[in-house]
This record gives sequence, structure tokens and C-alpha cells, in this order.
Amino acid sequence: MSRRPPRGEYIETDTGNKVARKATLVGTQNIMLGGKTVIQPEVMIRGDLIRSIQSSSSSSSSATPNNTAVAIGRYCFLSRASCLRPPGRLYKGAFTYMPLRIGDHVFVGPSSVIQAASIGNHVHIGARVVVGEFAIIKDYVRVLDETVIPPNMVIPSFSIVAGQPARVIGEVPEGGHEAFELRELYKTVGNNPPPAAA
Repeated sequence: MSRRPPRGEYIETDTGNKVARKATLVGTQNIMLGGKTVIQPEVMIRGDLIRSIQSSSSSSSSATPNNTAVAIGRYCFLSRASCLRPPGRLYKGAFTYMPLRIGDHVFVGPSSVIQAASIGNHVHIGARVVVGEFAIIKDYVRVLDETVIPPNMVIPSFSIVAGQPARVIGEVPEGGHEAFELRELYKTVGNNPPPAAA
């Protein structure tokens, strides 16, 4: 009788990503993870919503589209039941999706929906936040719980944002940047069984 190790809650990739078995990643070939990223259960990432622009020229060399729908940096943490989907719009008469880019050390709170064009590095997004299509969040931004960021809004670096619709209510204090580091949180997640008793 063979003894197989028990299946853990997370699948760990070669680059250290920890992806919950109960997460839903659609179109995985169009999702890029930078490494050391945690994707909790019930997270939905829509990698199937890719750019669908047909090239007008007949040459095949120019018809290679960029099919990255969602690009996520290192040490990101996607909390339970959050949803990431690329923003979409009419472009040259056809509806298409643009890539969603997320930097390093980005925390996305539970039940948040992200449709931004880009999110910078060291960003903390609270619980039940909605980030509208094509919004841009710069570096070192804290978005408080239940904030609604309207489409196309640009949030400057070092801002604290809240409200429905969102507005800047303060700034991240100098020296408060360590709070955005997610290395320790990353270490708390996974299938690490307790060491066997000798």
C-alpha cells in the first residue's frame, strides 16, 4: 500500500506562488504571476478576457497580439472571494479588453473587485472595495474598506483613499512604508505541516 502525502489546500509553483485549490483562474495561459504571490480560496482571476484586436494587415508577423490579460508582481496577496478582471472598452469600433497590471507587494482585501488599468507597488486595498475600469493606483497607496474608486480615476502615490465615490482623505506618513511589505504575511500561508515528532 503506497502512502501518498495528503493534498494541501494550496498548490505551490516553482516560483513560490501559493494558489488555493478552490481559487478560480480562467485562461491561465494569459495570467502572469511574478512569484511569491498568494491566491486564497474563492478568488476569481479572469485571464480569458484578452485583447481581441484583429490586425488589418495581411502579414502574419504583425498579428501576434499581447495575450497577457492579468500580470501580477511579487509578494502579492489576493484575499478570499476577491475578483480581478481586465478593463474593457470600445477600441476601433470593437469591444476589447486591456491588460490589468499589478505591481509588487499589493494586498487585495476580501470580496474586492479590481478592474484597474494598473496598480503600483506597495498598495493595500481593503475589504469590499470596487476599483473601476481603467483606474490607476500609484505606489504606496492605502484604499480603506468599502471604497468605490470610479472608472478612470488616478490616485497619486502616498495617498489614503476612502468613500463612495473615492476621494483622497490623507497621506501615508513618512516611515510608514514598512506596513506595505508582505513577505511575513506570505510566510504564514501554505501547506507547511508541523515538523514530525522524533
